[in-house]
Amino acid sequence: MSAADAIACLFKPRSVAVIGASADPRKTAGRPIEFLLKHGYDGAIYPVNPRAETIAGLTCYPSIDALPETPEVAIVLLNADRAIEAVAALSRRGTTAAIVLASGYSETGAVGIKRQADLRAAAGAMRILGPNTIGLVNLTDGITLSASGALDMATFPKGHVALVSQSGGILGALLSRASARGIGLSKLISTSNEVDLDLADFVDVLADDPATTAIALYIESIRDPATFLAAARKAARAGKPIVAFKIGRSESGAQAAASHTGAMAGADRMYDALFEEAGVIRAATFADLLELPAALACTGRVAGNRVAILTSTGGAGTLVADSLGVDGFDMPKPDASTAARLVALQDGDHAALDRNPIDVTLAGLQPDLLRTAIGALLESDSYDALVVIVGSSGVGRPELMADALQATANPHGKPVLAYVSPHAPRAVEVLSARGVATFVAPESLSAALRALLHWSQRATRATPSTVVAPPRAPVALAPDLPVGSLDEAQAKHLFAQFGVPVVRETIVDAAGARAAAHALGSPVVVKMLSSSVTHKSDVGGVAVNVSAQDVAACVERMIATVQAHTGERPERFLIQEMVPGGVEVILGFRRDALGGAVLLGMGGVMAELMQDTTLRLLPADGGGLSTQAAHDMIRRLKMFPLLDGYRGRALADVAALAQAIVDFSWMAAQLGPRLLEAEINPLFVLPLGQGVRAADGVAVLTA
Repeated sequence: MSAADAIACLFKPRSVAVIGASADPRKTAGRPIEFLLKHGYDGAIYPVNPRAETIAGLTCYPSIDALPETPEVAIVLLNADRAIEAVAALSRRGTTAAIVLASGYSETGAVGIKRQADLRAAAGAMRILGPNTIGLVNLTDGITLSASGALDMATFPKGHVALVSQSGGILGALLSRASARGIGLSKLISTSNEVDLDLADFVDVLADDPATTAIALYIESIRDPATFLAAARKAARAGKPIVAFKIGRSESGAQAAASHTGAMAGADRMYDALFEEAGVIRAATFADLLELPAALACTGRVAGNRVAILTSTGGAGTLVADSLGVDGFDMPKPDASTAARLVALQDGDHAALDRNPIDVTLAGLQPDLLRTAIGALLESDSYDALVVIVGSSGVGRPELMADALQATANPHGKPVLAYVSPHAPRAVEVLSARGVATFVAPESLSAALRALLHWSQRATRATPSTVVAPPRAPVALAPDLPVGSLDEAQAKHLFAQFGVPVVRETIVDAAGARAAAHALGSPVVVKMLSSSVTHKSDVGGVAVNVSAQDVAACVERMIATVQAHTGERPERFLIQEMVPGGVEVILGFRRDALGGAVLLGMGGVMAELMQDTTLRLLPADGGGLSTQAAHDMIRRLKMFPLLDGYRGRALADVAALAQAIVDFSWMAAQLGPRLLEAEINPLFVLPLGQGVRAADGVAVLTA
């Protein structure tokens, strides 16, 4: 059965078997039946436990084979080894999908990895959610296939945000937080070890779910980047934004995530690149994982960055304005006609209507006045979004404030967000439950507006990620390419075969250095040639601006210095032409668990220190980057003004740099898994019309 059909069954099963059910609702094994009954599941429930005759008034069966019919879905509450036996029995009966809660699989090491493989084999054609999962909840229809204690609540906050988490515990934590905040959810899924159904499978189905308008993902690792990318793009085409919170940003966090799920994790910067390709909004904080999709689910798109702030408390308005300003939003003062409409609302001279925040003194809570002020700002062509500050006068009767915000005509669909200034959980809950994007921290509100702007801009333009590069004929390479680290000359020869221009140079021994320097023209660059030393400058293996008459002495000094640092005597050297007047960039490639990515950044000896870089994943179709993608990478750099005539500098040959990026990416694409990493640092970008030159090169190949 397809993953989509199995998930449809998991969302709305006609019958559920609970294997290993307990009659004690206080125990984990007793919760699934209690929750199903409590929240009104109307399908058949079949407890399975050989030591009980009835559970919660339901007939209990001694074994899976004794069930009166084949259950569509089963919740398996047994330990790791017995769960495998149960899964095999369910598969023989023809059950569509099983949810396996037990831990003790791939997250525990080699023995667990073998046990997880046995579990998958036992399932046969049956699909599995888990193992090591807390289950799944369809809040839209009140169907709880889970043992999470967080479900022990009278009602759920139903809404339009679906949450998929690779951690079961986080699932419960987010449900409880959403309930407290009044944020409505549609589906909750814990995928955990993902022996079968994974994150991408659920994103793919949620893209078609009419009850879901935004998707939140708690990610520890992505096992199949290509399927994730396809599912995320499907959601984007359906108009459903995805917000992801990815743990493992630090080395210790990455190790913890891997130990939790038993999965390999890619470098965090690679996830940035993957999310960029997929159109996924990355949540900077755990709180954002709920607040950003909630805002995206209940507000329209935003056309620009001009924000009106309507407040009756000056301090809170200033807090919000400051946070929005840091994030690049503009807060223009009201235009003349809008100001006139606002002035007409005031009886006295207490209002500050010539500035933004727009401080309108509301004598108590006056819904009619508030609705009129909101309407004036939404109808104004000066603003793209509105933030309403809910102060002390509004939190006492939050229903009236919610009515005012909801009743206002908003023909242009401009986002309206609320910031609750005093600590007022009840007001936040009421406003959120009524579909108003509500925040208690200025930074969270600002992050939500930034996410709205990002999503809106992406939805209205073709992104570089979606532009396919024209196909290219493969380059004929020698069948005996070296394996391992190439020396600099070999690496640059490889780059040149794909069209990347390189500096003129000659390979010599110590005796031939002077003649080579005279042939190239003084001054020159002198380098040791080695496949084992990547950072030659660190050991004294590079000298620049060396005259021809000084080359021999320079080589002798270099031999002594390198030998002192490494214990090895260099025997071969590169004599290179000097490249004057260029801007230094670094162009690289790396491959890890997520695939391959091209890196561009500020180059030279300061590259690692400055960390001004951007990454772009290679296309999933096996090709290279498009010219548009290359130009987009260049413009993302903080150093881009240096290439674009900053303070009278000569314009750099940006087109040639873009072409070099494209050529380099096609090299990586053609070599595929054989290329582990490659780097040009520096790549000199010369003045307009003079091209680029690769002055150094690193490449590591595998068989």
